[in-house]
Amino acid sequence: MLLGHVKTHNLIVTYSLVIGVDAGATSSRVAVHALDGTRLGYARAGAGNPTAHGLDKAVAAIGGALREALGGHSGARVVASLAGVAGHVRELEPALGKVWADLGIPAGPRVMGDVEIAYVAGTPAPDGTLLLSGTGAIAARIAGHRRVVLADGLGWLLGDAGSGFWIGRAAAKAVVAGLDRAAPSSPLTELVLDHFLGAERGDSPRDSAARLVRLAQADHMRLAALAALVCRAAAEGDPVALDITRRAAGHLADTVHRVHEGGPIVLAGSVLTNDGPVRDTVIGLLAGETVATARDAAGAAAWLAAHDLLPERDRAALHARFTP
Repeated sequence: MLLGHVKTHNLIVTYSLVIGVDAGATSSRVAVHALDGTRLGYARAGAGNPTAHGLDKAVAAIGGALREALGGHSGARVVASLAGVAGHVRELEPALGKVWADLGIPAGPRVMGDVEIAYVAGTPAPDGTLLLSGTGAIAARIAGHRRVVLADGLGWLLGDAGSGFWIGRAAAKAVVAGLDRAAPSSPLTELVLDHFLGAERGDSPRDSAARLVRLAQADHMRLAALAALVCRAAAEGDPVALDITRRAAGHLADTVHRVHEGGPIVLAGSVLTNDGPVRDTVIGLLAGETVATARDAAGAAAWLAAHDLLPERDRAALHARFTP
């Protein structure tokens, strides 16, 4: 009987599939895993945020990635699915349910916010804190893999202190102010002007400043792309860039301290997962805390989908297989 039970268990583990979805403002990722953590399929597609891009476009992107990730595997083998989605709207869950049904998957995905999935991408611990800085910035206390308290995440205009957008706007403001005063150029000035103007510089510093302002006003989200350039200039010793990155790190540390009550702190978002002065300074400001870095969020969603199907003793160990 025991041997038969083991064989049956192994068959279930290798036959059953779980699906994880990470749908954000710029891209969607879908991971397909066996219950032992083995990754059997993975695909990327366009933006999956229904608030920013519309329900139809988001569903089409997620559905396209799902079809590719499933490949030749039967949808009937799927025993659990979870979609972490930025900008969740009420109509999304039934719309995804239809896509799942069209692929022969017995049940649609459970949908939750991208904040929880970003946290799980860094740790299997059920309780802790997320600190995210990408285009935006937010901190969240997590309990039982659910967010319970948020800090910041209030958007580019009035919040998101320490985010990529905040860093880029601070850099653009500093460069524009320097051009307006005809101050000597700096590595940061040149990087920002190259980003916005390329070789099409103005006839005077003031003219270049005016052109930069017009371009930023026409597409303000271009400012977020400056964050990587600010970090590069800071690494080269540019004093203005160093000041911006120090202030950004201070804002992020203040934000996470407002909600953190114990457990690991997971760093997520491009500003904090990539090596650079903001990440380094934040880690220094969090000395004494257990700090982890988020890895693959689609795999994290698959692990969380499988959570209740996994033996309790194996869940933490399997987390690393789901989130390479």
